[in-house]
Amino acid sequence: MTVIRRGLFLAPVAALSLAGCGLNSVPTAEENVNAKWGNLQSEYQRRADLIPNLVETVKGYANQEREVLTEVTNARARATSIQLSADDLNDPAKVRAFNDAQSQLGGSLGRLLATFEAYPDLKSNQNFLTLQSQIEGTENSILVARRDYNEAVQGYNTRIRTFPDAIGAKIFYGAEPKVPFEAAAGSQQAPSVDFNSGS
Repeated sequence: MTVIRRGLFLAPVAALSLAGCGLNSVPTAEENVNAKWGNLQSEYQRRADLIPNLVETVKGYANQEREVLTEVTNARARATSIQLSADDLNDPAKVRAFNDAQSQLGGSLGRLLATFEAYPDLKSNQNFLTLQSQIEGTENSILVARRDYNEAVQGYNTRIRTFPDAIGAKIFYGAEPKVPFEAAAGSQQAPSVDFNSGS
């Protein structure tokens, strides 16, 4: 009888101990990181999908800016060729390569949009204005999604490194820290725009 009472007392204590060791909170936090990553990927995909339309719209107005258009097209190709899955979010080198490619594309887009401020006809073209607005909105959405992702990574990394969740994170899940996005090198400097078209 004493053994049964002891067992009835120890079962809830054991359940509480396991619950306090991150048994449920660690996978919940990891799923949050993965969801935020999915949101960020969809924003990057939206930007990649808008670029060909923007380039085609601009081509008719600016034959002399082919170099900038080629740069944007090449940067888009590089950015979309680097794939990063939720399983790769623990690998700093893969996250950095993805981030660098996306940053190069963002910089190229910024130069493209700034360069074409010099073309009044283009600036008044409704297709261009719509695409420009969509890309600017997407860039803002990317910033928000990156921030949300980094906050989710911070919460996850904190959870797997602090007591008592760290116990369950290591023992049951073998959890490793996720890699947040960092600002690309040189991103604190605005892109230079040269309106002198070589004449």
